[in-house]
Amino acid sequence: MVTTERPPHRLRAWMLEGLSDMGKAGGHTGPHAEPEPPHQGQRWWRVMCLTGVDYFSTLGYQPGIAALAAGLLSPIATIVLVLVTLAGALPVYRRVAEESPHGEGSIAMLERLLSFWQGKLFVLTLLGFAATDFLITITLSAADASTHLVQNPHLTSALHDKQLLITLLLVALLGAVFLKGFLEAIGVAVALVGVYLTLNVVVVITGLWHVVTAGHVVTDWSSALTAEHGNVFVMIGVALIVFPKLALGLSGFETGVAVMPHVRGDAGDTEEHPAGRIRDTKKLLTTAALIMSCFLIATSFITTVLIPEKEFKTGGQANGRALAYLAHEYLGSAFGTVYDISTIAILWFAGASAMAGLLNLMPRYLPRYGMAPHWARAVRPMVIVFTLVAFLVTWVFDANVDKQGGAYATGVLVLISSAAIAVTIAAHKAGQRGWTIGFAVISAVFLYTTVVNVIERPDGVKIGACFIAGIVLVSLLSRLARAFELRVTQVQLDPMAERFIRDMSHRRIRFIANKPGLRDKAEYRDKIEQIRIDNDIPMTEDFVFAEVTVTDPSEFEAGLTVRGEVLHGRYRVLTLEHSSISNALAALLLHVRDMTGCTPHIYFEWTEGTPFANFLRFFLFGQGEVAPVTREVLRLAEPNRARRPRVHTG
Repeated sequence: MVTTERPPHRLRAWMLEGLSDMGKAGGHTGPHAEPEPPHQGQRWWRVMCLTGVDYFSTLGYQPGIAALAAGLLSPIATIVLVLVTLAGALPVYRRVAEESPHGEGSIAMLERLLSFWQGKLFVLTLLGFAATDFLITITLSAADASTHLVQNPHLTSALHDKQLLITLLLVALLGAVFLKGFLEAIGVAVALVGVYLTLNVVVVITGLWHVVTAGHVVTDWSSALTAEHGNVFVMIGVALIVFPKLALGLSGFETGVAVMPHVRGDAGDTEEHPAGRIRDTKKLLTTAALIMSCFLIATSFITTVLIPEKEFKTGGQANGRALAYLAHEYLGSAFGTVYDISTIAILWFAGASAMAGLLNLMPRYLPRYGMAPHWARAVRPMVIVFTLVAFLVTWVFDANVDKQGGAYATGVLVLISSAAIAVTIAAHKAGQRGWTIGFAVISAVFLYTTVVNVIERPDGVKIGACFIAGIVLVSLLSRLARAFELRVTQVQLDPMAERFIRDMSHRRIRFIANKPGLRDKAEYRDKIEQIRIDNDIPMTEDFVFAEVTVTDPSEFEAGLTVRGEVLHGRYRVLTLEHSSISNALAALLLHVRDMTGCTPHIYFEWTEGTPFANFLRFFLFGQGEVAPVTREVLRLAEPNRARRPRVHTG
């Protein structure tokens, strides 16, 4: 609606490149290419590798974390983790894929269940935990990559005190890649995952061979286990207790759903019913979970029985790199170095997957809520923001993998718990009693795991709370800053409304803003009389009433529907539906001006009450002191005073 626009500065244009296409229907809101049509996407196993750089890369540090958390019980605790993965997380996310086949994930499922401000605040809370998950993925993966680099035998002496600096450089390099432009990464992910898993197969087979040939290690382990815990039932009980500390092994499912739009569907798929995409995404999730489960069990066993316990602790050679320790120990320095390079590459690329998740998630919600500046829809400014936050997190945790485990696990568990609750509600609404009970049990397990994790490692929820507080604070400040912004995405007139406007365009266009009451004949007659007296308008002038029905005032951007009707045989009324009265009226006036070429006038009565109270009513409920707010919205939307619709108040 703005008539003049200054040519953008080159740097500003580069930073906001693609912004005009974001946030629209089908618009791109992240770093990946547009989701491909159903028959031109990628095979599901290739897309699995894209999410696998996050999921499979946890092998770099998961065995060491399990050994620190469970000690000799690490293999048994890992089996519990695998059972929860296959019987809990996997069914949940298979259902999430079915319910949100366009990559929205469980947050979108829960958003649909709640409206008004409580829905927005709930989503902001989940976004805080999602930000915790993804940002800690970036920093933890970079920290573990630097651990593998620093502890390589060829580089230890030169880099032993440089881990923080190396981690910061890896995070900066990741940000630089996204600033340049992160295109489709599936090909790179396939190569990295293929090489990494192949090297891990070699390490696992070698480790199992040494276990078999040196039979005493199993005997020593079982004897020590029995001496420490007594019997099998005690072992299982302790394993269940320490299981929440191993929750990092559940990461990757949310990313698996997020990459759904890249999965090739069937020839008969449509955007409304992508049955082939849903089926193949379920294959993706199941295959990834099975592969990871096999590796988790095997690696936890060989690392526990072959690596001395002291090496897992801080400063030990297996701390944060248990499998790399075995690679160097049993396959030689050359193979170990190749393994380190592969691990560093996939851990770094896991950060890329997490950054892509952030850039796809945040612009989907915050700008639409009015809770982020308009530039938050663009990729590059958000990359800078997330990179700076990752710098801060890395510095706070001193690039230590163990210290970040609690925050990472908290983010992962909250997202999985919310997904479990979402699919439980979805199954209940679908009348599926068996699935409802099953998902409710799974939800209880994950909620228990989350609570235990928070109690034992409160630093995780503290970090999550910081992210939530930051997101909520910035969101509310942004909403305040954008309070008077024109936020109607489109205006649709029905034939009767269009006829009213065409008829008025032959003379002066006058609207009366009316708050509907009984809508009887006396209401409209008295309103016209009051407006004539207040504004000294001749009896010959005619009016059209404009009445706004507020829908969900917590929504920031929405379309405007305008319907025309004739009441009591003589009063023409336009009924509008929107989240804000002032925005709806301003958008109507600008649309009428552009449609007819005439300057419309609108007449108000002053609203009783203090200005501050009325502003809060406008901010929270979409109403309040309508007249001055409508005028302010028009002033910001149309800087040319000569073309601005006229607002009269009496």
